[in-house]
Amino acid sequence: MEITEEKLGNQNALLKIKINPEDYTDKYDTALKQYRKQISMPGFRPGKVPMGVVKKKYGKSLLAEELNKMLNSSIQSYITENELQVLGSPIPSEEHDDKGDWDNPSDFEFTYEMGLAPDLKTEISNKDKFDYYTIKIDDKMLDKHVKEIAKRYGKLIDADVVKENELLVGDFVELDSSDEVKEAGIMNQSTISLESMDKSIQKKFKGKKIGDFVVVDPHKVSGNHEDLAKMLGISHDEVHNIDTNFRFIIREIKEMEPAELNQEFFDKVFGEGNVNSEEEFKDKIREELKGNFSQDSDRLFKRDLTNKLIEKYKPTLPDDFLKRWIQLTNEKPISAEEIENDYTEYKKGLQWQLIFNDLIKQNDIKVEQEEIIDRTKGMLKAQYAQYGLPAPEDQELNESAMKVLTNQDESRKIYDMIYDEKLMEHIKSVATIKEKEVDYDKFVELASKG
Repeated sequence: MEITEEKLGNQNALLKIKINPEDYTDKYDTALKQYRKQISMPGFRPGKVPMGVVKKKYGKSLLAEELNKMLNSSIQSYITENELQVLGSPIPSEEHDDKGDWDNPSDFEFTYEMGLAPDLKTEISNKDKFDYYTIKIDDKMLDKHVKEIAKRYGKLIDADVVKENELLVGDFVELDSSDEVKEAGIMNQSTISLESMDKSIQKKFKGKKIGDFVVVDPHKVSGNHEDLAKMLGISHDEVHNIDTNFRFIIREIKEMEPAELNQEFFDKVFGEGNVNSEEEFKDKIREELKGNFSQDSDRLFKRDLTNKLIEKYKPTLPDDFLKRWIQLTNEKPISAEEIENDYTEYKKGLQWQLIFNDLIKQNDIKVEQEEIIDRTKGMLKAQYAQYGLPAPEDQELNESAMKVLTNQDESRKIYDMIYDEKLMEHIKSVATIKEKEVDYDKFVELASKG
């Protein structure tokens, strides 16, 4: 076998692979013999079909299969031995036809296209400047969260008048196109929440008392068709036929009375004795909010950092090759138009991956097996805690972690997660990071810019 590489510019190349009979004859003959043992044909005993018949009927497909195995193995070996930084994987050349006679096999020649990664030399120093946005937790936000938690641990009490955010128990009565009660129409008792309604509908209910009714578009009272079907006591399919209003007659008004901020409440939320005053309770909530928001800050930081480093290094890609590679290797048929529509995002992701990999290499960042096992065990413990279960003993937990890591996809995800964290920590320790505290609305605005 002979493999030659022909450069086509900086980021494209051809691999020409010449295969002669000495390369494939033994494997091809073995494949024919094995297949002969497996097949059965009318007029012949199992395993006794003449070799000439087997070769005539199945020879081409078996030869193609063997050559394909050889090509894949040889191409991969060539890439590894020559330390080529290949993007995607080699694909059959459009410009060069395969050479060889399948009816009378002898010498064959195949040509593959390759896309090559650009040469990168990344470096992070204090000259690189990035903003790190944090959310300001002011008294207004803190009070809002405290009230939400108090309401969550509160109790329902009867009320006489609808004000806001109450639960209403009542009867849905179907109306006709003139908003009159429809004869033999739908009638069903249900519970609705003012919080889940369209705001225009909320206004109609405010000030109403038990026994009053409101005419509503039922589609604006529920969050989705599944909820509406339950409210009206009908099937999901029947919901699609609802095109008139309903009367909702109020039977009960339930108001959520927030829990008092006392020791009993503090113990319910954070465990007995862990919080002993309203001030301590608010401090705990503030720390929780900081923890939750820190993940959002990290995501925004990484997004902005990614964009800046792509702009700084501008990794070039063999775009035409990659588009064709995507089309050939996609599991489902994909049009050229679809590829064009999605390619910008794909390209950005690949550019970042190239920068990411080079930064990992340049800074000698490593992830050890022990770190992977410990992280997996931590994730398993978190799953047990989520369901209120105690984590098993360390030996059993270790065995479970090793079992998870036998799944290559799961293992790769955990490796990538730790590499990502280590790289972000390194960049934060070396680059110039300016922390900027902004209010929640401003943070959302920044995050939504994409």
